[in-house]
Amino acid sequence: MDKRKVIPSLRSLADQERATAKKARASWQMFTIMAEFIEATEYLSEIRPAVSIYGSARLKPESEYYQLATQIARKVSDAGFAVISGGGPGIMEAANKGAHAGKSPSVGLNIELPHEQSGNQWQDISLRFRHFFTRKVTFVKNSDAVIVMPGGFGTLDELAEVLTLIQTKKSREVPIILVGSQFWKGLLDWFRSALVPMGLINPEDMDLVQVIDDPDQVLEAVLKFYEDSGEEVEKERSARLESDDDRMFYL
Repeated sequence: MDKRKVIPSLRSLADQERATAKKARASWQMFTIMAEFIEATEYLSEIRPAVSIYGSARLKPESEYYQLATQIARKVSDAGFAVISGGGPGIMEAANKGAHAGKSPSVGLNIELPHEQSGNQWQDISLRFRHFFTRKVTFVKNSDAVIVMPGGFGTLDELAEVLTLIQTKKSREVPIILVGSQFWKGLLDWFRSALVPMGLINPEDMDLVQVIDDPDQVLEAVLKFYEDSGEEVEKERSARLESDDDRMFYL
């Protein structure tokens, strides 16, 4: 047997098997992505209107921002808005905790990570995602307002995602409220001093965000946005508040 012919043939066969296995993994990944979209749609299609709250997983219960997020979520929930968070600790836990104590559903969009993210106990609806992509789409698709507390790279990524989609009109406009004026000041000043003068964003793009620290004013800003626009979300909110069985329906 000629080894010079056999070895290249075996290598070719191995390459084909690896290519087939790679295609199978890619196909399976597409199925898992589709499954995550389907599950999210089934569970969340009826919870509108809803407010998403973003923020750091690292802030502890004694943090002023954790406590502020809890207060905001409770007020938003009592006003008839479901509250959606990332389902983990820190600000996410604070958001679910406040919403769970209120009148509307507390939703967690949990993500599977190697060393972080354990789900908190305050979720009425708990979904688990393997892919950040499907999780972020689910956030945007189901949010009638976005409240952003202080956070790190993940929070900044979520904020940039929403701003980009609204700026490019790939998503409908919703109120974006930044909580923590001192925390956000440096970033917003940089937007104004660097991005606007260079023409990288338009001056009116700065109007996409509001900076509000008071929980009552946060809720008022959300309500005012829809009162001014006359969108159906206000009718959905009112209908929810009129239902005595609302909490049981969503459990």
